[in-house]
Amino acid sequence: MKLQYKNQQFQLDAVEAITSIFEGQPRQTSMSYMMDIGKEKNITLDIVNGFKNADISLSDSDLLKNIQATQKKNGILTDNKLVKMSIGGKDKNTKIDNSKDCLTLTVEMETGTGKTYTYIKTMLELNKQYGWSKFIIVVPSIAIREGIAKTFESTSEHFKQAYGIGIRHFIYNSSQLDKIEAFASDAGINVMIVNTQAFNARGADARRIDMILDQFRGRRPIDVIAATNPIMII
Repeated sequence: MKLQYKNQQFQLDAVEAITSIFEGQPRQTSMSYMMDIGKEKNITLDIVNGFKNADISLSDSDLLKNIQATQKKNGILTDNKLVKMSIGGKDKNTKIDNSKDCLTLTVEMETGTGKTYTYIKTMLELNKQYGWSKFIIVVPSIAIREGIAKTFESTSEHFKQAYGIGIRHFIYNSSQLDKIEAFASDAGINVMIVNTQAFNARGADARRIDMILDQFRGRRPIDVIAATNPIMII
């Protein structure tokens, strides 16, 4: 049985609420950078390119104006300052402080209104309008994680027909480091789906993302992911 999807206006409104916040941001396709190739850096190799999201070039004041305009349009009380989240911190190995403040946006939708469909469409619109292509979806449970992966599969053809481009998605697994490598090195739209339990669980497997791994050529998976400057959807 083939599922049929149609655009619901409230979903389109939610997508526009996000994309309009970045009005004025120039469109830049995935920016190329030379990836850290780990232990192989001292061996003669072809240069390995990675692709990352371009930084937001808008000033904080421009972002706030766009947010306030979107809030007024949707009948929401306006904020008087940006909401930011501090991420990162001091690297345990290099002692370098990599912390940064990141813009945080909240979209509220009722249960059963197609949130997953909406943020998949939002990713495609952010790519179409601004060129951003690296996304991470963080969910609270394994069951939700699996459900999201199935939605990506069931909507794949629908969105490909609408946008002419596919999305490469994968579920984070600490033992499948090649998928993280592909996430960083592919120029298309890439999505990593991860549940918080993968990080909160005890044991070596949960800590692998922060560990320097021989099988990952002496690199930390978290550093390879962070270098792509991903957009996180929580």
